[in-house]
Amino acid sequence: MSEHAQATPADDHVVLGKLTSPYGVKGWLKVYSYTSPMDGILDYPAWVLRQGSRLTRIGLVQGRRQGKGLVARLEGVDSREAAEALAGAEILLPKAELPELDGDDYYWYQLEGLKVVTREGASLGRVDHLFETGANDVMVVKGEVDEGIEARERLLPFLPGEVVLDVDLEGGVMTVDWDPEF
Repeated sequence: MSEHAQATPADDHVVLGKLTSPYGVKGWLKVYSYTSPMDGILDYPAWVLRQGSRLTRIGLVQGRRQGKGLVARLEGVDSREAAEALAGAEILLPKAELPELDGDDYYWYQLEGLKVVTREGASLGRVDHLFETGANDVMVVKGEVDEGIEARERLLPFLPGEVVLDVDLEGGVMTVDWDPEF
């Protein structure tokens, strides 16, 4: 199983979601969450907001499901105008504040960049990113550019014990049961 938290390049934060637009006139904002479950983003009492290169830590006062999405009220944001100023900001969390996962559970950011090899040792490339399909998570594995030929891209289901045989985070390698020709 993997948890949806996307790494931000070369830093110690993960992206949990983003603030999309104001909701009402009292400073509430609509929230697009990358976490699974969706409302898991509301479990964190403070967020780091990224607008351009600026990072601001802000407390979550209240959050809830609203229709098919989420809305949140943040410290010091009590008007529609203040909410509009934050629309589009990414919601980050320091990696150190993420809860530890058990056994074979991984955050997506931990899997991205791992070298993917078959049980026979054939290299398939590296995990570029993951996405959710409903049935299971899928890894996009991109091969290396070889002799000017465009790198091959493979979609592998993230199925521990079936397709994913071993994940060695320290070694940076994932071993899979997959036909290199497929």
